[in-house]
Amino acid sequence: MKAMLVDENKRLVWSDVADPIIKDDEVLVKICAAALNRADLLQRQGKYPSPAGCPEWMGLEIAGVIVETGKNVTDWKVGDKVCALLGGGGYAQYVAVKYDMLMPIPKGLTMEEASALPEAYATSYLNLFIEGHLEQGQTAFIPAGASGLASVAIPMAKAFGARVITSVLSDEIAEKIKDLGADVIINSKEQNVEDVLKAEEENNTPVNVSMDCLCGETLGKSLPYMAKGGYWIVISTLAGTETNILLRPLLTKGLHLVGSMLRNRTPEFKAYILSELVKKVWPKIESGEIRPSIYKILPIEQAEEAHAILERSENIGKVVLMVSSDN
Repeated sequence: MKAMLVDENKRLVWSDVADPIIKDDEVLVKICAAALNRADLLQRQGKYPSPAGCPEWMGLEIAGVIVETGKNVTDWKVGDKVCALLGGGGYAQYVAVKYDMLMPIPKGLTMEEASALPEAYATSYLNLFIEGHLEQGQTAFIPAGASGLASVAIPMAKAFGARVITSVLSDEIAEKIKDLGADVIINSKEQNVEDVLKAEEENNTPVNVSMDCLCGETLGKSLPYMAKGGYWIVISTLAGTETNILLRPLLTKGLHLVGSMLRNRTPEFKAYILSELVKKVWPKIESGEIRPSIYKILPIEQAEEAHAILERSENIGKVVLMVSSDN
């Protein structure tokens, strides 16, 4: 089969590799589509290698068709259309997947749309509802509103009855993401995030949960204006790895500052998250309350251009690579 390897010059090369051999508790999936994540860019740079036992090439979420099942697999059969959460290996024609990392494709979705579900939806559900304990009627702050992850997290939080604040870098971007449904969109080039969150607190609508991929100095400046018992979930540090935190509000409000990565969770816990998605989120996708936001679909041979879109922060929604036309 073929897979997308990284050569010595960090170029992506569609190369011949050995076919996967499935274990008794795995299935072989013919990949139709693979969605991109910023982790792919880091892996290409050599900073985020695949976990032990996973293929060396990139790709954390895919959709495709089962073409072979291990002898201990009873819940899935050849021909089933599935999407899957991977530790790596999605930029390829085939991948071996453990049975509990698979999910059925929600009714009405294309393969390309389904490929954009596993990583982004699992990350959003984990950090908003499991780590953040977000409840109906509460307020969530989800920065970087134009990111592929926010394009999932904002509608998900809204579908479960939360109020959402997000931030972007311009009024033009704010206009483009209006359809995601955020209640407040901060132009962080013209407004200080902490000033907006302070005003929200004074208006009795403080932030209960933040799912923060940016962090940097804004985290420390904003934390004091959270609701009592609030959860600030750090999922990445794209805007900086250092901040100054006032400890008094942390103490008096009983705030929670939590670091969270989906990648380092146990396989059992990841399987639990996926089962929660199928049970609680899939019905909202099938009803149309939530819909994957796809920015662009490119053939796998154009993976370099797909990466460039993420590097330029051009996309509003997910970028997807089409591997096979089987649907």
